[in-house]
Amino acid sequence: MTALVLMVPLLAMWFTDEVRWDAGDFLLAAALLFATGLAYERLARRAGNVAYREASGLALGAALMLVWANLAVGVIGHEGDPANLMYIGVLAVGIAGSIIARFQPIGMARALLATAIAQALVATIALIGRLGAPSSGPAQIILTNGLFVALFVASAWLFRRAARMQTEARSL
Repeated sequence: MTALVLMVPLLAMWFTDEVRWDAGDFLLAAALLFATGLAYERLARRAGNVAYREASGLALGAALMLVWANLAVGVIGHEGDPANLMYIGVLAVGIAGSIIARFQPIGMARALLATAIAQALVATIALIGRLGAPSSGPAQIILTNGLFVALFVASAWLFRRAARMQTEARSL
């Protein structure tokens, strides 16, 4: 699957000068995709229900997109803008929260909600500090970060649903 996804930029390089990847770009992308896929496989094995698997896939997919966007073009300003380093904190909240929750559904719901809040805080800081200007205007910062907040909140909701399903299954 990783190789198939990496075919997209490889083919794009043949048709446009806008995509210019070197071997390091392909290696980094392959590592990100492989690590995300591996994390999903490990989480999916723990899952007792579909909601947990969906929540895991959504959370990992959102995290992958956040990293990818930051590396490719930057979420705030351009890819080299130091303001983008704040997103490391967003991911750290999610990872630390997941470990503290021991990957249990109700704890994962809280961890993903905290991740969404951290994402919103980054956007708030960027807007108040006028970071990324002139490359990123307020609308772009709000929309881009709003998308990630929505994905993390949706994942939290699915984890909460998984916890509810787990509780119902135990009571039967």
